[in-house]
Amino acid sequence: MAEAIVAGAGLAGCEAAWQLASAGVSVKLIEMKPHQLTPAHHHPMFAELVCSNSLRAARLENAVGLLKEEMRRLGSLIVSCADQTAVPAGGALAVDREAFSQAVTDKIKNHPLIEIVDRRIDKLPEQGLTIIATGPLTEGDLFTDIQSFLGEDTLHFFDAAAPIVTAESIDNSIAFRQSRYDRGGADYINCPFNEEEYQRFYDALITAELADVHDFDREIVFEGCMPIETMAKRGRDTIRFGPLKPVGLRDPRTGREPYACVQLRQDDQAASLYNIVGFQTRLKYPEQRRVFSMIPGLENAEFARLGVMHRNTFINSPTSLNSDYSARKRSDLYFAGQMTGVEGYVESAASGLLAGWQAALQAQGITTEDRMKLLPDRHTVIGAMAQYISS
Repeated sequence: MAEAIVAGAGLAGCEAAWQLASAGVSVKLIEMKPHQLTPAHHHPMFAELVCSNSLRAARLENAVGLLKEEMRRLGSLIVSCADQTAVPAGGALAVDREAFSQAVTDKIKNHPLIEIVDRRIDKLPEQGLTIIATGPLTEGDLFTDIQSFLGEDTLHFFDAAAPIVTAESIDNSIAFRQSRYDRGGADYINCPFNEEEYQRFYDALITAELADVHDFDREIVFEGCMPIETMAKRGRDTIRFGPLKPVGLRDPRTGREPYACVQLRQDDQAASLYNIVGFQTRLKYPEQRRVFSMIPGLENAEFARLGVMHRNTFINSPTSLNSDYSARKRSDLYFAGQMTGVEGYVESAASGLLAGWQAALQAQGITTEDRMKLLPDRHTVIGAMAQYISS
């Protein structure tokens, strides 16, 4: 029986392992959890998400929604588990994060062709079919070995996660339920500001103490997860036209559109936890509690998780990878996930799906030339993404 190694049990690694095993390839899935966690990890399960809305839009007129539908039709493990654990979120595919991770973990652990190896991988395997999906927080000896193998420096940016509050601590005499423009159900809880409240909050936010993040002085941040305080410093009204925009909402206390509004999105199926939308941050923990408790309706908020920032590293894929995610220097070595430079969890899982599928074809003895002919073309989202990052 053909064999393969997959390093990393995040979304890309789990998807790659699933595609290989589904094609009859025996897989060793190497994962350092539960013995070691990175700064972005909080539990021992596989495929951990930082936010309930990490899988983003569901509508097909949106690129990421269309990508998920392509993956769904290609037999994606990740999208299947997301569908099973979805929570209300208007036009988005939001999930109960823990239920989602548990579903993926159970599927992987129960597959007869997947063997879980609980250890850290510190070196690229010298031979054999391998998919490296260790994520953007790859570090240490493996990081050095990848750099040495590729023969070039890696790149990086900073990413962040938003705080989560408990539902029972939200003041519902102030906060109200409504989706913007009343699209879909009333899936969001809204915390409305008047002008005076907003100005006080803004001043506190831009003067709050920041946590020390190594190498952050250059402030290379992912625009989609920019810290709220960094965005606020661009101008007094910047966040009021960004994550705090009030358009399409009506405060039932006044009957009018608020001056600004923070939205809370359901984070678990039990509706006991809510994510503060757009509030990725690098504020110190005590400052997060102080400043974010100035949000109307969150004066007595209980924080189930505080925001955190971490450095993401990725390889220079245009010079290193083929459009099937295989290394140009070694055809049986693949890379998948955010370390390839794709942007987002769905895209990471999609790269794992494509890499796993192509590796399975290689294990079956199909030549590189014939495999390349089977790749989705640029008229598909999954194919266009693979071509884009490799050229």
